[in-house]
Amino acid sequence: MSEPLRLVKKYPNRRLYDTRTSAYITLSDVKDLVLSHEDFKVVDAKNGEDLTRSILLQIIIEEEAAGVPLFTTELLCQMIRFYGHAMEGMLGKYLETNIKTFSDFQKKLNEQSLLLYGEDSNQMQKDMWSQFMNFQGPAMQTMMSTYMDQSKKMVHQMKDQLKSQTLNLFSGIQVTGLAADDAQKPNRSDK
Repeated sequence: MSEPLRLVKKYPNRRLYDTRTSAYITLSDVKDLVLSHEDFKVVDAKNGEDLTRSILLQIIIEEEAAGVPLFTTELLCQMIRFYGHAMEGMLGKYLETNIKTFSDFQKKLNEQSLLLYGEDSNQMQKDMWSQFMNFQGPAMQTMMSTYMDQSKKMVHQMKDQLKSQTLNLFSGIQVTGLAADDAQKPNRSDK
């Protein structure tokens, strides 16, 4: 039987309290929970609001600031542009699926290198991973660029279709007296 979800409470003083260990923990400790694949949830101690995502984002911000950033400025700008965009929901699912595929590939690579090279496979894994990343970087950039271009085209096509449908919808309606109504309205620039 698996252990119940680990609950971490966040107090107004910004401290995190692990209810399983009955101790205060840091963001680094929460990162360790993530790395050990432990199921947890961070909630506001006062109102019970789920704060897990905001804590995970804080960890990402610290990681990005501490070492070599994982996200380029251009990628972050592209991601921000997707908020409020018609394709917003698709991007999250797309990234989630690709990261899972990437993780699965890494896991299989580690398993295969252990089978082939045994315990001495660490250096071999690093070399193979480095070669893969040298190829993967440009391939991912090309794939994302193609995806963004296709998304732009799809949005433009949707806009054109909506415009065409709207014009067709209103093409049979006769609008009379529009010019007379416009002449009676005060000009805003005259005020």
